[in-house]
Amino acid sequence: MTAEVEGPASGLALLDADADRTVRFQPAWATRAELLARLGRDAEAATAYDHAIALTHETPARRHLEGRRAALLERAPRP
Repeated sequence: MTAEVEGPASGLALLDADADRTVRFQPAWATRAELLARLGRDAEAATAYDHAIALTHETPARRHLEGRRAALLERAPRP
């Protein structure tokens, strides 16, 4: 909710404040990835998606996160 009202940087700051408590919490990593992507920090977002995917055991959720990561990488500028 904070990210929607105050912007993705505010939401990311809240996640950062609880980072040591949420290190194994998949929804926190998925949220972090989305917020980083909204901020244009695509490389960091891809890494956060990797963490979320690694913590995901349900196939549909894993596929969803893999799709989000793939879409993120497709939009990234090529060198």
